[in-house]
Amino acid sequence: MNEQQAPVTEDLKNMRNIWYAGFWIRLLAYGIDLIVISSIHRLIVYPIFKLGGWSVEEVSDFSVIAIVTAIVGYTYLVLMTKWYQQTLGKMIVGLKVIDKDGNSPSWLTVIFREVVGKFISKTVWFIGFIWIAFSGKKQGWHDKIADTFVIHERK
Repeated sequence: MNEQQAPVTEDLKNMRNIWYAGFWIRLLAYGIDLIVISSIHRLIVYPIFKLGGWSVEEVSDFSVIAIVTAIVGYTYLVLMTKWYQQTLGKMIVGLKVIDKDGNSPSWLTVIFREVVGKFISKTVWFIGFIWIAFSGKKQGWHDKIADTFVIHERK
C-alpha cells in the first residue's frame, strides 16, 4: 500500500456499494408520510380540539391547530428518522437515511435535517427538494446541510 493512501475502512467499502434514492421515490415516500401525518391529525388532534371546544375552523398558518399539527408532523419525522432511520413512507418504499459515514444519524443531525434543513429546502419555492433530481448523490439541501444521504435499503 502506498504510504500516501489512507487505509480503506469497512464503512468506506460499504459507502461505495450504496444506491442513492432519487427524487420520485422520495416524493412517493413523502406522500405516504403526509397521509400518516394527516391521519394522526384527523384521528387524534382534531377530536381533541373538538372535545376541548377549541377552534378547528380557523385556516391561518398560525392558528393553534395548525401549529399543533406542525409540531406533531415534525415530531413524527424526527422520531421515526432517529429510531428507525426511516419514516413509514420510507419503510414502505425501502429507503433509509444515513450520515456521511453510513451510520444512523445522531439526534442533532436528525433534528437539524428534519426541522431546519427542510424549512430551508421549502422556503425558496421548494428548490431544495427539487435539487435531489439534479444532485449526483441525490441530496436535497436539507441532506447537504445535515451531511446525510437517503439510500435504498439492502435486502
